Amino acid sequence: MSMTDEENPAQAVAAKGIRGALARFRVLAYIVGVGLLALVVAMLVKYVGDNAGPMAVVGPAHGFLYAVYLLFAFDLALKARWSVKGTLMVLVAGMIPFLSFVIERKVTHKVRAGEKL
Repeated sequence: MSMTDEENPAQAVAAKGIRGALARFRVLAYIVGVGLLALVVAMLVKYVGDNAGPMAVVGPAHGFLYAVYLLFAFDLALKARWSVKGTLMVLVAGMIPFLSFVIERKVTHKVRAGEKL
């Protein structure tokens, strides 16, 4: 007798694509988190130090990386069958400093345990 993913959620982690999707998400969550912190520093330099140079580089780079983060997070959400609320929470996490690091840990724990977000 074979069990389905709903009957054995831990088996879902081994499902084709979830491991790779989780790895891609984790890498981008860290990159976006660091990029967002760099963006905050660049904004301080721009508005406090009156130097727009760093912002001109960091702003577009973070925007591009955040778009890639959204794609990877959505890909993982589809493969792991997350709820709409859980998916939106993860997507928004890349916009709040330090939150992407916290959410990455939570997502990794839940996906590896076979739990839905």
